[in-house]
Amino acid sequence: MRTKKKDIFLQNLENMADTVVQAADYFSHHVNDLQDVLAFANQMKQYESQCDSYTHTIITGLNQTFITPIDRDDIMDLATTLDDVMDGLESTASRFYMYNLGQPDEYIIQFAEILRQCAYEIQKAVHLLSQKKLLAIREFTIRLNDLENQGDELLRICTKELFATVTDPIELIKRKEIYERLETTTDHCEDVANKLESIIMRNS
Repeated sequence: MRTKKKDIFLQNLENMADTVVQAADYFSHHVNDLQDVLAFANQMKQYESQCDSYTHTIITGLNQTFITPIDRDDIMDLATTLDDVMDGLESTASRFYMYNLGQPDEYIIQFAEILRQCAYEIQKAVHLLSQKKLLAIREFTIRLNDLENQGDELLRICTKELFATVTDPIELIKRKEIYERLETTTDHCEDVANKLESIIMRNS
């Protein structure tokens, strides 16, 4: 018996979520001990490029298709927010290389773990979207909101510690930007949750 082919839009949204998980896993695992910062940044750029290709496929499909499984704007907005998460991870990794940053501190490692957890929640939620289990998605959007709150609190803690302990102004500027980029990426994860909530309301 032939299985029904998955809708191209939902498939590519799943592909994007899967790539975000791969990137967040790689980021979290390697940021603990950056032996080769250039290789780290290059690998993250590959993940980002892969995500871009899925976004391009979705945009091309929207321009060529009249009937879509959910609202066209919802598809585009969800793809955009997923891409924002990937861009946040990649742009942070690139700055480790550009700024010649030394070994990441405990706060960067904690942010990386929060983002890794966010990525898995996003992946589960997006896969449920394909299965049309909309109400079940709420469990994961609630979790994403909780994780974003953890990111907010971590930014407050690490920024206070930064200004209390780091005297080199250049180092302070570099670390502060890294912290803020990581926290902004947790905001993007919450944006994914908010977009999923909007889809639930419109379609359930």
